[in-house]
Amino acid sequence: MSILQQILFLAALAAAAWFLTRRINLIRRAIQLGKAEDRTDRPGERLNIMLRVAFGQKKMMTNVTVGLMHFVIYVGFIIVNIEVLEIILDGILGTHRLFAPYLGGVYPFLINTFEILALGVWVVCVVFLIRRYGTKVARFQPERHREMGRWPRTDATLILVFEILLMTAFLCWNASDTVLRQRAVGHYGELSGLKPFVISQFLTPLFTGWSDTALVIGERLTWWFHILGILFFAVYLTYSKHLHIVLAFPNTYFSNLAPKGEMKNMPEITKEVQLMLGVAQADPAETPAEPGRFGAKDVRDLTWKNLMDAYSCTECGRCTAACPANITGKKLSPRKIMMDTRDRLEDIQRGWQTNGPDFDDGKTLLGDYITAEEINACTTCQACVQECPVNINPLEIIVQLRRYKIMEEAQAPASWNAMFSNVENNMAPWKFSPGDRFNWAEQVNQ
Repeated sequence: MSILQQILFLAALAAAAWFLTRRINLIRRAIQLGKAEDRTDRPGERLNIMLRVAFGQKKMMTNVTVGLMHFVIYVGFIIVNIEVLEIILDGILGTHRLFAPYLGGVYPFLINTFEILALGVWVVCVVFLIRRYGTKVARFQPERHREMGRWPRTDATLILVFEILLMTAFLCWNASDTVLRQRAVGHYGELSGLKPFVISQFLTPLFTGWSDTALVIGERLTWWFHILGILFFAVYLTYSKHLHIVLAFPNTYFSNLAPKGEMKNMPEITKEVQLMLGVAQADPAETPAEPGRFGAKDVRDLTWKNLMDAYSCTECGRCTAACPANITGKKLSPRKIMMDTRDRLEDIQRGWQTNGPDFDDGKTLLGDYITAEEINACTTCQACVQECPVNINPLEIIVQLRRYKIMEEAQAPASWNAMFSNVENNMAPWKFSPGDRFNWAEQVNQ
């Protein structure tokens, strides 16, 4: 590699590192907008969940065929890009296949493994495109789900097409390199003993008719496309739903370990109720805590884990497909709740960049992004929580938004207010006094 190529490579690497660092810091800062919450207990159990759910793809295997395809594209893409280490070192040092002389017979084994996985990624990406635009899987169609509009649809397509191009460039690079080695052109001849690789050998006929000069140009172009594509992909990832590739691991580690169905009560309110019922004693030396805002109106009222959930969302729609409210035609879509939360965070980020850290656009998550009709349709059945492949909990956000709407703005549906009144007065949701509650049993015995 010439000195000019090394300089250009270092410039590209530095630019990618700068953009990536800047973007990561923005996302980290956005997540830190959330309230503090301790998710560090039971580390052994958390690690086990992360290994099974994030790395082992446990929840994806409910549909074995789709689960295996996702496993191939996920693991394959990560493992194939291990070779990026060699490519980066080659680019910095001006070498070519730096590890080949040192690894001996292990080197072709590794490259052959990478090529098999690259082919797997290529095939699965094509299948996934067919599922989106050919068989038209219902949960991906904007006609059925309004949140799957232009950008989410385009984002998914761009990622799949881009992965196909990256894998194609990788295989073509190896194929053109093989022909150059066989011809012993320049420094390529130093590795002439390296045999053709398992997959790219079938592409070598495409390059055999090329001149030496054309081959060198082709090999360099595919090499540059592959590495620049990976650097671009790394930066683009932070703007895409595919950020879950990275965040799935911490997100599953910090999963909620409480039993499903257990609701979080506000400690201050719980204490007040306990004092009222006489099950707790007031401490004269204790200063009553200010309850603050009931529930959540904006992202700052949610926890940092809720906001990490939003950035971890894969937009796969399994939560929405399992939601009984959505199935019956109501506007609630758990996927949209997570996407709206992320959109709100992204808007805040853009405000920071243009107007400074004190930016305030006057908007709120509840009202400007998510409507009362959506959150009121939730049955709190936990289906969305159960289905999410990376343990996202849309229900926590829904409950907090609904708590604000009811307790701060007193805007509960009339039927709910009647139920609240019955619970307060009759200790049950029904409009019967406790003394009349079992009258139905007497009628059955007659």
